[in-house]
Amino acid sequence: MMKLHSFLSVLLMTGISAIMISCAPEACFEETNAHLKASFYSYSTKKQLAPDSLTIFGLGQTAKIYSKAKNVQPALIPLNPSAGNCTLVVRINNVTDTVEFMYSSYPYLISKECGYTFLHTLDSQAFTQNNIDTILIIKPNITTANEENIRIFY
Repeated sequence: MMKLHSFLSVLLMTGISAIMISCAPEACFEETNAHLKASFYSYSTKKQLAPDSLTIFGLGQTAKIYSKAKNVQPALIPLNPSAGNCTLVVRINNVTDTVEFMYSSYPYLISKECGYTFLHTLDSQAFTQNNIDTILIIKPNITTANEENIRIFY
């Protein structure tokens, strides 16, 4: 009888331990959003120069990504994975330009805890030249890493 009781106790403790380990919540500590990272440069000096005022919003959208923000460096621009392009209104120091990015998106498994995200590959861009002189694609693969993707010279 004592052996049966000891055996059942060990079996019960093993079962409870297995349940507790398998249900332990694991947190996601990794970046899960792949934003287009745009750094700003002075066209004349070719050195990084954050705008005094930066406003960015999608063409035809009311929500703004940045609204008269100061000293933004770099700007983090979200891309829509279900679209192949996005057109943005970019106002640098109260001068407005329109920028269009063409890109492709694909799903990427970050980890079991964090799940999936969409990464992007920047194909090309087009822009007006009211204030922006040049946009250089530095790293076309847009990931969750903190890496500069484009340089905007104004």
